[in-house]
Amino acid sequence: MDNVYGLIGDPSKVKTPRSLYWLQRSKLMALLWNTMRIWLGVMWLQAGIAKIWGAENPAFMHNGGAGVAGFATHAVAAYSWWGTFLHSFVVPNAGWIGVLVAVAEFAIGVSLAIGFLTPIACLGSLLLLFTYVMSGTASVCAFYALFAIVILSTWRTSSWIGVDGFISGYRQRHVEPKMVRQEETPDVVVPDYVAPEVEETPVPVEV
Repeated sequence: MDNVYGLIGDPSKVKTPRSLYWLQRSKLMALLWNTMRIWLGVMWLQAGIAKIWGAENPAFMHNGGAGVAGFATHAVAAYSWWGTFLHSFVVPNAGWIGVLVAVAEFAIGVSLAIGFLTPIACLGSLLLLFTYVMSGTASVCAFYALFAIVILSTWRTSSWIGVDGFISGYRQRHVEPKMVRQEETPDVVVPDYVAPEVEETPVPVEV
């Protein structure tokens, strides 16, 4: 392993370029990343609300997921194995998959809009977009995916103005100082207990 590191270097020691470091941690750029996060969250919210309470409700929440079944049946799959997956798994289980998709879009939208569990929400967003693109739906998927990737790569600052930011601020003010104080406190050495010596009293011997 040392020979390999000597040949191609240790990736853990590669320094982040200063420009990329600034983009990821700059408070000025954080305003742009947070705006992108909130916008993407609103877009997912609109899609989820339409499926749960809006015009798409019958196709996803009722009628055995007719919308999902129709989408999977007529989808132009990117690969044959994906088409097999759509017809053999998605179509027979369209009922609960429709509910799952609607709730997932709504949950991702809420999470991104309020900035809570932002990295997980971005991964969920990319997963949904992957299934849509693999099924032949282009639409705005590429645009959404670009936003999700940027937000995920700048997660330290893209969730700064949100619940994640408040949690991080609380930890920096209360939790981390306590941990530092505990590390700086010297260990108290408790001496081992030593039993006192007891003098033996000589017993008189009768002659």
